[in-house]
Amino acid sequence: MPELLVSAILAPSRISLKLVRALMWSLVYSAALLAAAVYSCIAFTHVLCRPRRGCCGRPRDVVPACLSDPSLGEHDFLTLKSSGLRLHYVSAGRGNGPLMLLLHGFPENWFSWRYQLREFQSRFHVVAVDLRGYWPSDAPKEVDCYTIDLIMTDIQDVIQGLGYSKCILVGHDWGSVLAWNFSIYYPALVERLVISSGAPMSVYQDYSLHHITQLFRSNYVFLFQLPWLPEKLLSMSDFQILKTNFTHRKDGIQCLSPNELEALLYSLTQAGGLTGPLNYYRNLFRNFPLAPQELAVRTLLLWGEKDTYLEAGLVGAISSRFVPGRLEAHIMPGVGHWIPQSHPEEMNRYMWAFLQDLLD
Repeated sequence: MPELLVSAILAPSRISLKLVRALMWSLVYSAALLAAAVYSCIAFTHVLCRPRRGCCGRPRDVVPACLSDPSLGEHDFLTLKSSGLRLHYVSAGRGNGPLMLLLHGFPENWFSWRYQLREFQSRFHVVAVDLRGYWPSDAPKEVDCYTIDLIMTDIQDVIQGLGYSKCILVGHDWGSVLAWNFSIYYPALVERLVISSGAPMSVYQDYSLHHITQLFRSNYVFLFQLPWLPEKLLSMSDFQILKTNFTHRKDGIQCLSPNELEALLYSLTQAGGLTGPLNYYRNLFRNFPLAPQELAVRTLLLWGEKDTYLEAGLVGAISSRFVPGRLEAHIMPGVGHWIPQSHPEEMNRYMWAFLQDLLD
């Protein structure tokens, strides 16, 4: 068929897609401006309530002692084959079994997996990595350095760089989004998948388009599309918005000690420490709209009934995309978003049961 004729046939579809994307971006930036107004009020309220802290965040000079706890494992860096970036990771239980690779969310770091590092090192080689952009891992400045494709390659390079051909992949929040995507495009490298508080990107997209309440829960996503302003707002009053995120009486991490809070904040308070993590969000809408994807890797899905950011209805939406018999899903009553840290004993118990046949 002549190329000109093919172009003519495809022209209406291409124009329609461009119009859809233009409409999508206009809505995204409209929502971003509204979210910016709301979060600006919140940030300035924190400043007014705590004037001694000022309008800027205070970089932490002293590393919290719990980040050097030897019971959590050994610290090391891995240079990635594809990009040359150096990623920091903590490794426990080397030589004790299959690789269990832990991917953190936002605003977290490797320390958010402290309970799982201790729990599973007796039977697995457990590795918690600081993803690109999270200090002390390398953090390119450009937004284009945080596309989903590049981060997928990072995960592949970590698995192979550690000397393995596959792993048990565990993710929370943004780490769950990455783990879902990796299991779709690199299924041969994922022996089992453990997900807490996160949906595949295509499922989240379709669900949100039909449930506007989910978009309200994710309002911060729109704020994070803007340049520099989110970094400024999150750092005001000595990072009070992030502190509240972790310590809120109902929605935060229960029993989080002051030292543990500082461990979670430490990397984000360093110079430029927020920009890399926020650049993940700035690439969220790059591939919209996403086509539906079938999910097939054996997966344990843990969801908090009281999750502030994600509706429980997403669990049913995820289940509808699965090959029958490949998903084990649990909605945990009374549990919020931060499952690995707020309810580690329950999560670990579900994980042991799910992985037991690999150890028999």
